[in-house]
Amino acid sequence: MRRRIALILACIMCLTLVLTACSTDKSQESSNVSSENGEEVTNENNNSPKTEEELWKEEPMYGKTIKIGYNGGFCTSAPGMAMVLGYFEEEGIDVEILAVNKEEDALGTNQVQVVTGHIASLLVPAVNGVNMVFTSGAHTGCKSLYVLNDGKINSTLDLIGKTVAVPNGIGDSDHNIGLRFLNHDGIDIKDVKFKPVETSAVILAMENGEVQGAVLSDQFAEKFLDEGKLKRIRSLTYDEDLKTEACCAHALNGDFVRENPITAKKVTRAIKRAARWIQNNPKEATELLFENNWASGDFDIVLRMVEDCYFGIDDEMTETTLRNVINDYKEFNIITTGEDTEEILDRVWNPILGEEDKEIK
Repeated sequence: MRRRIALILACIMCLTLVLTACSTDKSQESSNVSSENGEEVTNENNNSPKTEEELWKEEPMYGKTIKIGYNGGFCTSAPGMAMVLGYFEEEGIDVEILAVNKEEDALGTNQVQVVTGHIASLLVPAVNGVNMVFTSGAHTGCKSLYVLNDGKINSTLDLIGKTVAVPNGIGDSDHNIGLRFLNHDGIDIKDVKFKPVETSAVILAMENGEVQGAVLSDQFAEKFLDEGKLKRIRSLTYDEDLKTEACCAHALNGDFVRENPITAKKVTRAIKRAARWIQNNPKEATELLFENNWASGDFDIVLRMVEDCYFGIDDEMTETTLRNVINDYKEFNIITTGEDTEEILDRVWNPILGEEDKEIK
């Protein structure tokens, strides 16, 4: 009898050990379940999820220098300001500012990871497959359409059958901005000619009748306005229908954003903080521009331009601008992909800060 009881007890102990082992295996298996993308997901009854800091350290660009392309000028200065003000350092990001001529080429090939440039220059390359996305708007304004002050042209209607100078060439920002001026005024873009003319030669070209108008940066034209030589007849900066649009935007290499979402967000946040600081501190910002050789000429003119361009632009304004510009460019046959506007917007626009954009002061 005792032997039988002992045998039963032994069997019970063996069964208990087997069940315990199976339970342990199941628990370990559950705590190491992998998500569909291969990342380990912690069990809610085991370890806590990884922190953002831990996930950031797993990104390919963590601890590496982020290269920012910059071609000078106050309107694309927010990344440089973010560096000078220490905002990148506060985000734990090391950056290097590099001079670039063709922003889209340098960005698309990942020679630099960040540029700030005219939507009118960067949008078409982005739509046509250059590896970039816009993560935030930079500011409003900065370019206008000018004619001789003592001439007979007083509006875009007077330019029908005439020629407008575009200093950075056909297909670039000056040309594309000029097309939108005409379109917004109900003028067939085929009724006005455009001609590349160097900025330094524009005034002479207008005086000798080679061209009758020119799309120019407001900073360059301001001196000639003050002298009474030029007048402004259409403007991104001052006209009611366009002054709330983003003129420029911050663009990041597409692969960089996809592979390093936390790094990309930190970079964008630092730049946006700098832009808001410029908006709130225009005089101090202008002083920093001159101290770092990012601006030249008359201090008061640059200050006036900084004040006239709204650097506090939010992502909602930028998205509206991109949608408007895409629609216009499709009408001009500048964009010919066949996609609808929202499909294009979804490809090129990534407002990575989300609701946080409205909280940055």
